[in-house]
Amino acid sequence: DVQLQASGGGLVQAGGSLRLSCAASGFTFDDYAIGWFRQAPGKEREGVSCISSVDGRTYYADSVKGRFTISTGNTKNTVYLQMNSLKPEDTAVYYCAARMEPYGNSCPVGLRYGMDYWGKGTQVTVSS
Repeated sequence: DVQLQASGGGLVQAGGSLRLSCAASGFTFDDYAIGWFRQAPGKEREGVSCISSVDGRTYYADSVKGRFTISTGNTKNTVYLQMNSLKPEDTAVYYCAARMEPYGNSCPVGLRYGMDYWGKGTQVTVSS
């Protein structure tokens, strides 16, 4: 049974940092792109970042470039999202998700069209 679980959210002041973790169970990230998405109240879901298992390339939304960093853990079932210089507009529920990569890097497609598996989200609140 494929499951993803995001954790690490919380309340932080503007300018602060948080590190989100995405843990997998039932599979490893070897053949999947892992993405982070967020959704704020009343707004559409936004693709924040993605890392491909095929070539290790990383992708970021313009709104988080230079502030967020996606990385894989030492094990093959954890991905992190380091979030620095947080802003109130980063407040949202953050989700991690996985998309299979049978034909190569699927991050661009996944960020735009969606992923195969989704985890429950973790709330990030940035106060001004």
